[in-house]
Amino acid sequence: MARVPRRRPRRDRDPVVTAAVQRASAAGADFDALRTQLQQAASEFADGPGALEGILLGLVDDVDRAAREPLEIFPVCHHSPASATAMARRLREKQPKVVYLELCEDMAPLLTELRNCRLPVAVQAFAAEVEGFPADWAPLSVVAPITEASAEYQAIAYALDTPGVELVLVDRSSDHVFQWRTREDTAETPADPDAPPAEEEAALHGDAVGVEIGDLRPRFAELEEHLLRHGRVRHWGEWWSLFVEEPLGAADVDHDTYRQVMFLIGSLFRRLAPGDPGRVDVDEDRERYMWTRMRAHLAQTGTDPDDALYVCGAFHAASRVAEFGLHGSDGFVITPPSGSTWQYGLIPSSHAAIEAQFGLAAGSVSIAATQWAKNLKRTKVQPYRLAGQAGTKKPAKARAVAAVPAPEPADRLSGFLHRAPVVDAVDEAELLGWSVEIVRAARKAGYLASTADAIAVYETSILLARMRERARPTPYDFQDAAVTCIEKDSVPGRRDVRRLVEIMMGGDRIGRVGYEALPPLARDVHDRLAPLGLKLEQRGVKRALLDLAGQPELRQCSDVLWMLRRLLPHGAARPIMGERTLGEQSLQESWDLALGTHQRALIELGYEGVSLEQVMEQRLRRAAYDPQATTATVLQAVEEATLYLRSRRLADELGTRALEVLAAERTVDGAPDVLRRVRRLLAYYRTSEPSLPQWIESFVKAGYAHYCTLLPTAFADEDATARQVAAMLGFLFSMEGLALSLGCDRTQLELAVAQSHPQEQSRTALLWAAQVQLGLLTRDALRSRCDALLANPLVLPAYPRYLSGLLHALEPVPQLVDFVVEAVSNAFARLPDRVLLPWLPTLITTLRADGADLAARLTREAGRVFPGRLAALDAWTPPWQERPAATGQPTAPEAGRAALLAAHPATCDALAALLGCTDPWQAADAAPGGAVLLDGFPETARAWEALLATA
Repeated sequence: MARVPRRRPRRDRDPVVTAAVQRASAAGADFDALRTQLQQAASEFADGPGALEGILLGLVDDVDRAAREPLEIFPVCHHSPASATAMARRLREKQPKVVYLELCEDMAPLLTELRNCRLPVAVQAFAAEVEGFPADWAPLSVVAPITEASAEYQAIAYALDTPGVELVLVDRSSDHVFQWRTREDTAETPADPDAPPAEEEAALHGDAVGVEIGDLRPRFAELEEHLLRHGRVRHWGEWWSLFVEEPLGAADVDHDTYRQVMFLIGSLFRRLAPGDPGRVDVDEDRERYMWTRMRAHLAQTGTDPDDALYVCGAFHAASRVAEFGLHGSDGFVITPPSGSTWQYGLIPSSHAAIEAQFGLAAGSVSIAATQWAKNLKRTKVQPYRLAGQAGTKKPAKARAVAAVPAPEPADRLSGFLHRAPVVDAVDEAELLGWSVEIVRAARKAGYLASTADAIAVYETSILLARMRERARPTPYDFQDAAVTCIEKDSVPGRRDVRRLVEIMMGGDRIGRVGYEALPPLARDVHDRLAPLGLKLEQRGVKRALLDLAGQPELRQCSDVLWMLRRLLPHGAARPIMGERTLGEQSLQESWDLALGTHQRALIELGYEGVSLEQVMEQRLRRAAYDPQATTATVLQAVEEATLYLRSRRLADELGTRALEVLAAERTVDGAPDVLRRVRRLLAYYRTSEPSLPQWIESFVKAGYAHYCTLLPTAFADEDATARQVAAMLGFLFSMEGLALSLGCDRTQLELAVAQSHPQEQSRTALLWAAQVQLGLLTRDALRSRCDALLANPLVLPAYPRYLSGLLHALEPVPQLVDFVVEAVSNAFARLPDRVLLPWLPTLITTLRADGADLAARLTREAGRVFPGRLAALDAWTPPWQERPAATGQPTAPEAGRAALLAAHPATCDALAALLGCTDPWQAADAAPGGAVLLDGFPETARAWEALLATA
């Protein structure tokens, strides 16, 4: 058999090369027996020495090297009960004075606040403003979740509560996590687009980057598949729990055995990794970083390595970089951090969030918490818990144990690997309790479960364990048995049986950050909402009732709640009754508050400032001065500054910014929003202040000229919609009086309308409405044009689009509402169904898009015109059909009006005196000379009428 060629050893990656001579000289004789056995096995199974022999002997070399390191290395796996139990036991035995922990070094100041929290929580580093990174990465967020059943928590609790012990975090900083992210991107698993949305508890970490201690999972897909298939398990968490957690969690497994087994697993997964260059480089740089930090700390403090303990993942414990160990090289240079400003805090976490963050199977962390409790009971190990921490039992006083020095490394792997698995008898009481409890939970969830189902679950669990060659059922066997025996075709409630088993095994425990550990802004919010008398730190929805008229002191709480509604995600503060608009205040308000559920969002809000007002002002400024900001967004910021902050200074500043943005815009996309917000602001300032602010007068003046300039282009632009053009006309007509008083010229608007030549039907109808408003077109002429369109068969299919334009014209010319009702009625009466029916959806969407205002106007006008009862509809004649036809002859004034003027001549006399007219009053029955003159010579009047009609 040909010998497999080996790659050249690299000094930076392979300081321990695979040559037999170097292995013998470096390792000593402790693991010679194991080497001999593995060499014989390689020769037997691989038909001679080769690559397999190099891998197997390399595993022993890695274990020997890590075990002989003067600085004791404690390998762990993240959220592993066996690692946590061994960690607590070793800390009580050794009692180190310095604990080096694989965790981001800049998170150290936050660890003291863990005692004010209920686990699980996550330590978070957050940067809203980035420098040195791509802008689309912002905001940057890194989280490190911590649970009680983890080795890192045991190390933290020991170091913080033991006098004279120093805790040193040695892993890369949060800034370096993103500095090295470009090399790590290739290792990230893309999200499944077909995956169901995550539950609320699973999204507690948001989109933060997770860092964990001891990521121990095969990176070789074929290896993981092989282990799962031969282990007869479904996922990696079940394999790890069955074949690693249970054996290492046994009471007879000592410290050396635990270390060597974890070294072996870490080395195996490391050597069988597929060799992704980006991920391998990041892992090796992390190891260089940590060993460089530890050597520097030991040299600076003069700490004896025998008094220190290094806690890291088993994958990093089997490192082969040149910087490994106290005698490693010092050539690694740590790059300086970027200019990003980092904020730090604690956020609530949950088992589901941890599973979602790191790709673990659902329920695995909850089952690990249950296994942790069993390990403590079985091994009699006293765990460490931070004094005064909520949600944990008060630790019993441990016996004083003399420090045990680290023994010389000896081969414990051979005995552990040769030992037959311990066959535990079936814990009938535990399994029976599980079966009864799951049936009770299923009945509460709506399942038709009975005692027979409990017996079936019990027997099926034992049957599945035997089929999978297990001595006793595991929680995963029990879960499969429960699903098999209880699950039906459909789930009657919110949770299926699998989820009920996860809850029963420990539930999705959700952590909470205590008041003392909150940032200043979050504490200020709780203090200001204290008059409500609610426990807002608890999860769930709390109903708050505010009688603002009877208790004026609650108005401050109302202000806080409205700002929280604006700043926090939907559902954190939801108003049930009451509203806040410009110039109006509610007398009573009712709120649904879920600040405990959205605690992470409230904490992250505290990274932006020390008060809600400061954060609100910063966000409004950021939105207004954004390069992509539009006039509508800036006006929204002005409105919110007035509404929430009541700050005239900020509103004036942002209003000036809106004027600048308006002058730079060349499109009319935001015209509807601009019109709506300017109208609201004008109405507010006119009713609440003695004079208008300078900025809004300048805005109206500039907006009048701006939209007059863009009006001809908007009428001809195919991309401009009828709603946008109607909004422009609404701005010009509704602001015309104020604009003219400020010095604008109406000729500008008349010229803009005269230069407009639309081609599309709806915009043509808008132009007609504008001409009616300006007096350039009479209603009779507009009615004649509509009748001509209805009478033309060629134009008939396009007539609904003219009506759509008339509907939009109600925004700038609301006086046309009666004419629009008439036009729509004629359309329903005269249009054929093949034209009318396809137009109805357009009519509905037009009314819905423009809000309820247009629909209310049409309904109100239709109610005034049409009969109120169905019986009167047949004999009803529309008022526009009763109008007498125009004869072209002027009609004499009505006698009633003339008699009224003759009876009360004071008004006319005053007007005549003002005009300088001295003609006397004529008798009421005298013949009107002017009327006789017009009757005799009507040509002049008719010529004027024709001229005015065509103008």
